[in-house]
Amino acid sequence: MIILAATPIGNLGDASRRLVEVLEAAPVVAAEDTRTAHRLFLALGIENRPRLIALHDHNEKQVSAELVERAREEDLVVLTDAGMPTVSDPGYGLVATAVAAGVEVTAIPGPSAVLTALAVSGLPTDRFTFEGFVARKPGERSRALAALAAEPRTMVFFEAPSRAAQTLADMAAAFGGDRRAAVARELTKLHEEVARGTLAELTAWAEAGVRGELVIVVAGAALREISGDDALAQVQALVAGGARLKEAAREVAEATGLSSRELYQAALAAR
Repeated sequence: MIILAATPIGNLGDASRRLVEVLEAAPVVAAEDTRTAHRLFLALGIENRPRLIALHDHNEKQVSAELVERAREEDLVVLTDAGMPTVSDPGYGLVATAVAAGVEVTAIPGPSAVLTALAVSGLPTDRFTFEGFVARKPGERSRALAALAAEPRTMVFFEAPSRAAQTLADMAAAFGGDRRAAVARELTKLHEEVARGTLAELTAWAEAGVRGELVIVVAGAALREISGDDALAQVQALVAGGARLKEAAREVAEATGLSSRELYQAALAAR
């Protein structure tokens, strides 16, 4: 089978006993960076020396089929530099290939920068969306953030420290400077820090310079007060733009707090 193994995002003490046991017995390990994998083995005191195969963004398409066939014969452990493979890291293409080929895939749960940042952010955790890395090009970034302006769920983003101030400023422009947010830095490490405030306040904080791995957590948009007729008009406009009726009703319901079922029925009746 293929075993997706979550590794510490900072503190080595977060490595699970199960992770150590699996790595001790692994015959083959596909790693985002084989040097990083080797250092992890040394740090965890693992004496096993499996065959290390590189699996990264630049070669995943080329090697996935071969790795899947190997996994039919022996366990293949997949490691990324930190956290869970496939989550803003290599591995998705490999898993998709394995599923299509009928090869079993399992995972060793473990540290997650997404969930850790969400948990300590002080923002609602009952519903959230993970948006990964923000687009680098200004135009693409602005359009992507504008599309999320009405998102009611808490949003989690990854970002590089060199772009933190600009991204927070762009978020303030798209979501409003008074939107609550948190920036989690160096999670589980010695210099862990969580800065909380409005997007305007965090932009000013980041302008002084930010170091380390970052996760940005942003509160969802407040539900808009809107009449039933106006909400129905929004559903109809989305459908006219090509959206399916159920999806349009669900989107407007999430943004307004109205019933998706009632909006759907009203739109059907208005046809």
